[in-house]
Amino acid sequence: MSERPQALFAMTAENVPLVFPPEVLASLRESVDIDPTLVAEDLTDPRVAETLARTEILVTGWGCPRLDAAVLDAAPKLRAVLHSAGSVKGFATPELWRRGIAVSSAAEANAVPVAEYTLAMILLAGKDILAGRDRLRADRVHPGWGLIPGIGNHGRRVGIVGASRIGRRLIGLLRPFDLRPALTDPYVDEAGAAELGVPLLGLDDLLRTCEIVTLHAPETPRTRHMIGARELALMPDGAVLINTARGGLVDHEALVDELRTGRIGAVLDVTDPEPLPADSPLFDLPNAFVTPHLAGSQGNEVARLGRLVAQEAARLLAGDPPAHPVDPEALAREA
Repeated sequence: MSERPQALFAMTAENVPLVFPPEVLASLRESVDIDPTLVAEDLTDPRVAETLARTEILVTGWGCPRLDAAVLDAAPKLRAVLHSAGSVKGFATPELWRRGIAVSSAAEANAVPVAEYTLAMILLAGKDILAGRDRLRADRVHPGWGLIPGIGNHGRRVGIVGASRIGRRLIGLLRPFDLRPALTDPYVDEAGAAELGVPLLGLDDLLRTCEIVTLHAPETPRTRHMIGARELALMPDGAVLINTARGGLVDHEALVDELRTGRIGAVLDVTDPEPLPADSPLFDLPNAFVTPHLAGSQGNEVARLGRLVAQEAARLLAGDPPAHPVDPEALAREA
């Protein structure tokens, strides 16, 4: 492609200036002809029909409408979908790949803050920071300078459930620390785990032997409630469960029952349901730390997603394939 191809935003309009701030938008417009004031929240809207008919590249994001056969019939020149967020499951249909349309995702960029959040929570949990803060807030008396047994990050065992983009990035982030990570993933063999530099364990063994367990698996019929009463009971006393993946991976009734014993703790950035009802015990249990699904890209981090899309657009202009293609066969086992 020697001339800038026609492109169109298909996402929630209010997100465009956040994901594509001026400098990122300028970079994108070096590769494509796109109007930031024309945003298709509904691809059947007559106001976007003329542009859609000429569109070669669809820049999608949160709020993108479903790309079914009727929509694609109205976009006969479409050759690529560049998604400025993570999963494409909400809008992508098999029709895209049947028509040979390339699909790219910024999931790799969105994995960065999730892995960073998880690393922070691992280190905080290892030092019992959150409970220590609560005790100090309640007592208003410094406990003194004596050594506290049972806490610390020296040699602490960290179990990673799922070698997803986030799981793999987390493994890399853990390398400088004196921690002992292990992995469980049914799609990774011993050789694959060795390449990542971590031992491969079965889920039960990982739960039994790791003091911190962090979930990075997709929610599928196979993985829903993969952490239930039996699995929670396997975790050692004082262990902490971290979930930044999908709330449905954990049986919340079983988790509440286990947390009420005070035996383990949990850090939850995702829940089931989401959001939690106002009367959920998870808000009040002292060993539950709940955040409102903010581990993913927030604030100035979302521009990273737009920047990846601009880079993908530049590759298309140069005649190269996307660097971050979506594999339709892998979608079923992705978040």
